Amino acid sequence: MATALYSHADSLRHLTPEGHPERVERMAAVARALAPARFDALARRESPMADEAEVLRAHPAGRLAAIRANIPLTGFNTLDGDTFLSPGSLEAALRAVGGVGAAVDDVLTGKATNAFVACRPPGHHAERQRAMGFCLFGNVAIAAKRALDLHGLHRVAIVDFDVHHGNGTQDILWDDPRVLFISSHQWPLYPGTGRATETGAHGNVLNVPLRPGTDGAAMRAAYDTQVWPELEEFEPELILVSAGFDAHEADPLANLDWDESDFAWLTRRLCEIAQDQCGGRLVSALEGGYDLDALGASVAAHVAELMEHSR
Repeated sequence: MATALYSHADSLRHLTPEGHPERVERMAAVARALAPARFDALARRESPMADEAEVLRAHPAGRLAAIRANIPLTGFNTLDGDTFLSPGSLEAALRAVGGVGAAVDDVLTGKATNAFVACRPPGHHAERQRAMGFCLFGNVAIAAKRALDLHGLHRVAIVDFDVHHGNGTQDILWDDPRVLFISSHQWPLYPGTGRATETGAHGNVLNVPLRPGTDGAAMRAAYDTQVWPELEEFEPELILVSAGFDAHEADPLANLDWDESDFAWLTRRLCEIAQDQCGGRLVSALEGGYDLDALGASVAAHVAELMEHSR
């Protein structure tokens, strides 16, 4: 089976003001990175648009209604100092939710071994009741609930290696013992959550704060001693990945010192654990990454490893 790649042109309709780091050009960088012939074997699929019921797996109806009501006819509306809405933002956000959900369906029904979803806006900062940090809906958290409630799984693990803590995913899944949420992230840094003492209502959250300047070797040691044992003990039936590439040394929004080889290593180990625990079933969704060259190179390294483990 092939690695599935989900994307949609609607991701380009979510516009942000000039100078905003979460910009349309990120999708162009990802597309360029995955254009060479070595990626021809990807099963390229369009992200479907999620319906409202899918969003309501993680967010109350009033939250969705508020987003819809604030979509401008022209220009921008702001939800907070970082999070903007443009006329095409809702469609882009629903494609992001729909793409991750469709990837989960494909992987769980044997149509793909694993998948990468190139989407924007990202999702891991979107809390149950609040959009924030560039994020409108909890793309990966919603997909976890889809896997559990629609496909009947009992244990889903999420690994979030974005440089920022996935506060939204944590908030949505805090009370759900069926989900293990693991986040490594620079500390201190936006959004200010993610202390090691935050462990979930059922011990189902593992936060791994990393000091500014943490390089790839120190990151690998942290994962070897903290993350992989916890993940393996949980015995997931599906692994979801919040794949943010802003821990790269070139990224302008943070101060970790990773490079493409570190993202390749993370992906390789995640795929190996997925093979051991759940038949290789893994779905990865794009979160951050704001230096365009570093983003493209890191995505290429990530997807190449997914493809290597789908043969």
